[in-house]
Amino acid sequence: MPDLAPPPTLGQLCLAYLKIGLLGFGGVNVWARRVLVEERRWITEQDYAEVLGLGQALPGPNALNVAIQLGERWHGARGALAAPAALFAGPLAVLAGLAVAHDRYGELPLVQSVLAGTAAAAAGMVIGTGLKMVQNLRPSLPMVAVGLCALAGALLRLPLPAIVLGLGPLGIAAAWWTARRRAAAK
Repeated sequence: MPDLAPPPTLGQLCLAYLKIGLLGFGGVNVWARRVLVEERRWITEQDYAEVLGLGQALPGPNALNVAIQLGERWHGARGALAAPAALFAGPLAVLAGLAVAHDRYGELPLVQSVLAGTAAAAAGMVIGTGLKMVQNLRPSLPMVAVGLCALAGALLRLPLPAIVLGLGPLGIAAAWWTARRRAAAK
């Protein structure tokens, strides 16, 4: 287990989430993982995967759910409010400016090409982050099977609640089985 840095102050948490929000267009979770796990070392890869998993199962944007969970973990209700506020403050200002610019120039072919290229880059970042997390976590075969079933469900465009409700119990069972096997191996 890597050495973790001390928990952030409220100011450090807000600055980190301001950075995450400003860098995270098209892939906030990519930057959140990088900042929180790799740069600041406030949370482990496993912990981040668990918080993100819960954030994805809850209603609302998963990056918002993660910010609320971690803000509350480190600073209670103040952190639960401050982290998401910092996460959205910068992008909201930038997005307002982009909306005005898009309203004026959005029909230009160059602008449409930039948007299409940006969407492709964002998709690649999400896929890359998922692969990096799998590599670092080294999930067991049952956990990989649950993940692949979730991917299949998404590709088949099944509703997210159906995927979560259907695979949630299997994921819990796979995690329990994995933990028992790893404990027995020690």
